[in-house]
Amino acid sequence: MAERLVTFETDGPIGIVTLRRPEKFNALDIPMLRALEAALDEAEAADGVRVVLVCGEGKGFCAGGDVEAWAEMSAADFQVQWVRYGHRVFDRLARLRQPTIAVLAGHALGGGLELAAACDFRVAETQVKLGFPETSIGVVPGWSGTQRAVRRFGAQAVRRMALGGEVFLATEALALGIVDRVVETGGAFAEAEAWAGNIAERGPLATEAAKLMIAIAEGEESAAATEALASGFIALTSDLRAGVEAFKAKQKPAFSRS
Repeated sequence: MAERLVTFETDGPIGIVTLRRPEKFNALDIPMLRALEAALDEAEAADGVRVVLVCGEGKGFCAGGDVEAWAEMSAADFQVQWVRYGHRVFDRLARLRQPTIAVLAGHALGGGLELAAACDFRVAETQVKLGFPETSIGVVPGWSGTQRAVRRFGAQAVRRMALGGEVFLATEALALGIVDRVVETGGAFAEAEAWAGNIAERGPLATEAAKLMIAIAEGEESAAATEALASGFIALTSDLRAGVEAFKAKQKPAFSRS
């Protein structure tokens, strides 16, 4: 069987999603997006995994969308098969139940920065460059670089990258709030792993609930997050058990409001 383009592994309570297309600096094409979606499904379902790291194999975190993968698409296919599908996969990452940390040991440009923006935290090495270069080739950020990135980094930082073409080094990105921590070359994974270990020691249900509440405040997924929180609360009540048991017995439930 061919080696997977994106893998999911576990190290105790830490899950590790790794993009494995180093010869292309982990540029994303449709097979890569499908593999990423599958890996995120694995992470969501993994019992005991409390934090997920997102990494890139080789010298780049992610060089963004592979131009060769979409350049010959029709306008309709570009809209649906590329932009909308990419959005779906990145939304899957942003809405993962566990906190996520992007491990930026290499550059994160275009779709690669959008991928990092979908994580809760970003750890970058000093040599890393970050930016949205899409307009230089006549396209626009398509995987929430003008939406989620604005919510998380602020509009002016995104303007400087997407309109002005500025590319920031990690220390500049730290000052702008684009990354959360900066470490020396070679230290991103260890820093992210230690941070993940501290997060994993906190109450898992409280952490997941806090992530959902932040998502509501941020406008990330207010409808789904609200219903998930309410449903989780209801699932703990005796009223739910009484209702299910009465349904099975074809009787009227006796609720106790407890």
